Amino acid sequence: MTDSDPQTTFRGLPLTSEQDAEVRHYIKVRTQHGLPWDTPELSAMLRDMLQPPGYDNGDVGAAADEMNAAAERATASVDEAMDPIEADEERNAAMESEWMKGPKR
Repeated sequence: MTDSDPQTTFRGLPLTSEQDAEVRHYIKVRTQHGLPWDTPELSAMLRDMLQPPGYDNGDVGAAADEMNAAAERATASVDEAMDPIEADEERNAAMESEWMKGPKR
């Protein structure tokens, strides 16, 4: 496999060699069928390659923090003198109660 760089890729875009091959294949097939190759589909393909969809980690961090806080509140409701099975059941009940309350805003 050859290394690709902006001087050798399609329109000088920062594509991987696989992405560049995919773009060139798309253009070749379209040209062979006598169809225009500079299409909205090609633009969308390039946009996806250059800016792939990601996840908004801001919400994940907040949700994880809220989950940890709920677990701490549930654990605090358990008495250390309890039987381990009873303590586990009590902690589960407290967690369910925290989930029913919903996220803190």
